[in-house]
Amino acid sequence: MRKAILYAFVAVLPALLHGGEAVGWKVADAVQTQEKTVPPQEQAAPPPQSQTPDAPQGAVPPAKPATPREIETTPANLAAPRPSSGIKIPGAAPVDVKTYIIGAEDVIFVKVWRDNDVSGQFLVRPDGRISVPLIGDVTASGCTPEQLEKDISERLSKFIKDPQVNVGILAVGSKKYFILGEVNRPGAYPLVVPTNVLEALVNAGGFRDFANTTKILILRGPKVITFNYKQVTRGKKPEQNIFLEPGDKIIVK
Repeated sequence: MRKAILYAFVAVLPALLHGGEAVGWKVADAVQTQEKTVPPQEQAAPPPQSQTPDAPQGAVPPAKPATPREIETTPANLAAPRPSSGIKIPGAAPVDVKTYIIGAEDVIFVKVWRDNDVSGQFLVRPDGRISVPLIGDVTASGCTPEQLEKDISERLSKFIKDPQVNVGILAVGSKKYFILGEVNRPGAYPLVVPTNVLEALVNAGGFRDFANTTKILILRGPKVITFNYKQVTRGKKPEQNIFLEPGDKIIVK
């Protein structure tokens, strides 16, 4: 009985050995074949690259700068206080807006708050008027800048809600005095600020070599006023050093 079992095991052993190797080969080949036949779409795809590598993922993009229109219409700016009258305009002549009387040939600047279409420079015409957009001709001659502000503001109120207007004098052309004769720079000079005779002569660059400084004439309409330069500069008769008026003519012989 033992011999029969031994013979049977010996007979079956080669088959088991060769059959096991074949099975192992078949399993390995199947695994390799499966790896080779994996579809491309099932393979792990690389992570997508960001178009902006410098910016980290999830970062908030920078806000765009606000346009002038957006700034103007923000609630903070709409609630901001409006400028009061009497604001100095850059480049304006040093005149008192409450007392200076506007005249022909003056160059004035009208500033309407938040309305550049109406704002601008205006030359006072010989008829004493200026032409302002929306409201047409406005009489400026004979008014102070402060009075003209109120007039223009009242007229603009028909087109603009609560207009804020400022008026400044850019150049004085209506008020001049004239110096003629033996001075270094004869001609016409604007009478922007109060100016006396001595100051006017300094503005003209002084006298020429043969000027008669003891008898200078000031013509004021039909009136003739004399001025002695030597006396005034020596402290004598200072009352001769009068303040000039528009249209005065100083003659140095």
